[in-house]
Amino acid sequence: MSDSTNKKTQIGAFVILGSVLLLFIIMTFGHLRLFSSSKDVAVVFQNSISGLSVGAPVNFRGVKVGSVKSITLHFDPADRKAYIPVIITLEPGQMHVVRDVPGQTRVSFQEMIDNGLRAGLNLQSLVTGQSDIELDFDKSVPAVFHPRITELPEIPVRLSAMEKLKNTLEQIPIKDISQHADTALLSITALSETLRQKLPPLIDHAQDTAIAATDTIKDLHTQLDETLLKMNHLLDAGTSELDQRGTDLHLTLSSATKTLNALQDILSERSADRANLDAALRDIAVTAASLRGFASDVERNPQLLLMGRKP
Repeated sequence: MSDSTNKKTQIGAFVILGSVLLLFIIMTFGHLRLFSSSKDVAVVFQNSISGLSVGAPVNFRGVKVGSVKSITLHFDPADRKAYIPVIITLEPGQMHVVRDVPGQTRVSFQEMIDNGLRAGLNLQSLVTGQSDIELDFDKSVPAVFHPRITELPEIPVRLSAMEKLKNTLEQIPIKDISQHADTALLSITALSETLRQKLPPLIDHAQDTAIAATDTIKDLHTQLDETLLKMNHLLDAGTSELDQRGTDLHLTLSSATKTLNALQDILSERSADRANLDAALRDIAVTAASLRGFASDVERNPQLLLMGRKP
């Protein structure tokens, strides 16, 4: 009887110990908090939440503060829109309040919402496509609530960077751009075909023109050399002629200088030649006066030419 009791006691102790060990393992590796309070809040999305699954982490600037508890789909007949309420479980043990200010050891959830707490979908990996929920403060995003969708406290939603990029890309007129690109490609194709047909004759003509221009330049070069040579000869001859004419001009100027000097000597007031010239001019003047008087007498009495003057 005692052996049976001992065996039952050992089995019971083993079961209790195993249960405690199993509970410890689950609490340690399964992130269960059986003896700590948690808070469920809702985040209502309207856009696609592809990649988000139950158990996905909820982070605040990279720090995990909770996880996704459930994901459902609601349709509201009032506005004919589909909503995706995501229930997340926040772990208060991950969030602490600085106790420097007396009486401010706790912060209410509504106060955090008023200070700009917002939730957004964040892409964890481009390879796996998995997403999580990222919390942060952003007062620029207005708080929009959905009381018809959920009765839990709600964190307003803000668009993530990927969603903003997606909306921006959706606004780009890709269809118009593709049509313009097709038109441009067709124009380029037509232009290339036209060039393919017309460019070879133009190239041949250009080659012929270049050859003709080269020959013309060679002829001009030869003629220019000959012209320059003739100009050199002409310049040499002109230089020699100028040298000779310079000598003759020097002699002519010397003769002219001598002549002027002689004339100056003749015209000088003290020169004997000047005195003789003056006397000759006076005699010529007297003779001219006599001739004028004789001409007057003859004009009055023509017989003087035949009979002469009477004494």
